Amino acid sequence: MIARSNVLNSPLMPPVKLIYSDNYDLNLGSHVFPSTKYKRVHDKLIQEKLAAPGDFLEPQPADDRDVLLVHTEEYMRKLKTGTLSEFELARLEIPYSPEMVNAAWLSAGGSILAAGQALAHGIAVNIGGGFHHAFPAHGEGFCAIHDVAIAVSKLLAEETIHHAMTVDLDVHHGNGTAYIFARNSSVFTFSMHQENNYPLDKPPSDVDVSLPDGCEDEQYLHLLRENLWHALSSFQPDLIFFIAGADPYKEDQLGGLNLTLAGLQERDRIVFSMAKEKGAPVAVTLAGGYARDVEDTISIHVGTVRAAMQVAGVT
Repeated sequence: MIARSNVLNSPLMPPVKLIYSDNYDLNLGSHVFPSTKYKRVHDKLIQEKLAAPGDFLEPQPADDRDVLLVHTEEYMRKLKTGTLSEFELARLEIPYSPEMVNAAWLSAGGSILAAGQALAHGIAVNIGGGFHHAFPAHGEGFCAIHDVAIAVSKLLAEETIHHAMTVDLDVHHGNGTAYIFARNSSVFTFSMHQENNYPLDKPPSDVDVSLPDGCEDEQYLHLLRENLWHALSSFQPDLIFFIAGADPYKEDQLGGLNLTLAGLQERDRIVFSMAKEKGAPVAVTLAGGYARDVEDTISIHVGTVRAAMQVAGVT
């Protein structure tokens, strides 16, 4: 069992660890998913002096054996050989390319690395990842493979941890996560999302907080405080994976909530503060974000890193 309290309750908190690769770009071209955002987040963290160029850890692609802990061999083969059917490509909703597949494997490797760094240092942020719509035998909703599920499954299989929690605050329900861990009592799944939004079919998470259209900061933050605290009080994870979507933002093209930039910053602070109080390390993935002005998406993701550093006592 991980000695969580020794990690997060130290008065001298180590710096938040950052994981990034230039090859996180999914090579999507003019797509609503701005996958060039990863480099822009990286650059803005340096510009705002939240990180130096040498602070970023470079991930390696996930090992196929680890991917197979979650995904079927046939689906993995189709991805690697470019033999997905037209239906499978349509459900994935992003153009296929070798660069896309490489980025997916790298993102999974980044989430594995973030998990290990979080266990060692308290908080780690994978600048990529959070592909929570991927299922064992297919991808959907811009998500080819489920990096968070792969990382969690690897740590559980190795008995590095015994209990994990996913805290999914993307505007969209974490359907792949809920499905993959539905029968796994070692993983607690928490999803807070807009009810009337993608995906249509929402397999039940352990806790689903379904939000009405137009939900604003005050209601959102109240529900988050109440439900997340209850979840953390009933289930004591060795590791939390925080899927930090930027798309609850009021100007998001694929969202219908009404959160402000300040509200999203407070959202992140709540997650990190509660995790710290409970002595749980946090691995973060910067998930969805499709703001009309891409600079807003970048600012939200950078704000997540800033909130982590503030709670950790780094800034």
